[in-house]
Amino acid sequence: MLLASIILYLFLTILIGYWAARKVRTSKDFMLAGRSLPILLSSSALFATWFGSETVFGASAEFLKGGLYAVIEDPFGAALCLILFGLFFARKLYNMNLLTLGDYFKVRYGPRTELIASVFLAPPYVGYIAAQLVAMGLILNVVTGMAVWQGVVVSAFVVTFYTYIGGMWAISITDFVQSIIIILGLLALAIVLGREAGGVVNVLSEVQPENFRFFPRAEWKEVTTYIAAWSVLGLGSLPSQDVFQRSMSSASANTAVRSCFYAAVLYLTVAMLPLFISLCTKQLYPNMQGDTQLTLPNMVMKHTGLAVQILFFGSLLSAIMSTTSSAMLAPAAIFSENLVRPILKEKLSDKQMLVLTRASVLLFSCIATVMACFRSNIYKLVGESSVLSLVTLFAALVFGLYWKKANGAGAILSMLMGFFTWSVFEFMYDIQLPSLVPATIVSIVSLVVGSLTWNTYENRNQSTE
Repeated sequence: MLLASIILYLFLTILIGYWAARKVRTSKDFMLAGRSLPILLSSSALFATWFGSETVFGASAEFLKGGLYAVIEDPFGAALCLILFGLFFARKLYNMNLLTLGDYFKVRYGPRTELIASVFLAPPYVGYIAAQLVAMGLILNVVTGMAVWQGVVVSAFVVTFYTYIGGMWAISITDFVQSIIIILGLLALAIVLGREAGGVVNVLSEVQPENFRFFPRAEWKEVTTYIAAWSVLGLGSLPSQDVFQRSMSSASANTAVRSCFYAAVLYLTVAMLPLFISLCTKQLYPNMQGDTQLTLPNMVMKHTGLAVQILFFGSLLSAIMSTTSSAMLAPAAIFSENLVRPILKEKLSDKQMLVLTRASVLLFSCIATVMACFRSNIYKLVGESSVLSLVTLFAALVFGLYWKKANGAGAILSMLMGFFTWSVFEFMYDIQLPSLVPATIVSIVSLVVGSLTWNTYENRNQSTE
């Protein structure tokens, strides 16, 4: 009965997406929903950017291992990203009337920088898509008993089809419906498990004070690691296509800004529910073993009735589907618009661009599916997908918007040196610190030095002429 209900629920969700897809007539509709989303749809879309596997499964598993201090990266870093994007980026980028974030690098720095930036923009999404597919594989494993990798393949097929026909219009409308349902499902589960565990006060009283530690100790290594944890999503997702496309789909610049703030508050609030639920499960099963990512779905199966199970699993699956859908669309848009199109050096019609973008969705889906079959740690997959953007693109985005002297030479040097430094410390030398710290510093310094040096060189050439 549960499996049949979930299948029916997913089928209805796909029908909603298919109905919304009728609004897609141009590539702009497909990528940005025609820049016409009202505040409710825009806010729910931004809320759903990360509210999927890593928040419900990954963060709750990490919380059980290391307490509040272990989940600084998500949800706190994710909420920080939305606040910063609303404060400093949304209005400026919206007024530039761009189709992709890759277009920003083209307009600000030139075609060469666009190509290099796009190479760093698209690949990080593979890990993020893989994390969502792993989550759906885990859910299907609990509900049906099929192997996780088989669930990954089935989920990939379903969500790829949904993304292929949908686009941003379908994503936004289903996000709104699914956000309401997932909140109701988590609330219902929190209430049921909270009662079985003896109530909120009893659950919290059994937690060790160390598990509620939020700030680092006064040690330089721990402080640096703490800042890095905030930065992975908090800064690393600022130069990301999915945040960009969801914000730029808003009907106005004001809507884009306000949606970021509303989504940040909603995200941080709702994300506390899986953490509380994980405390309830630890109270009920203090000696539990095995994959902690399976704790939450197993608790739902053991401690709730059929109605709550249907609500929880159905809404969670559809929410992850929506997150995965936009994660597939983001690199597909970059790949088709900012990599393939310039290389072809031909003026493609809008219809051809739609075909190219949809083909790109299939490409990224296949790569992510293979990765998901071999990697299963959701939280690490999501974190790794954001680090590359931080060490390569963050400096070029920020300085490009707020420093007039930034130029293409400095931006390219920043991207290459940031990536090189990260690679060295990640794979060759262990400095007992997150590799993103020196890589980000080198990226920023390289942009400043490269821009100033190139400007000096050009000024000298002009003076000699």
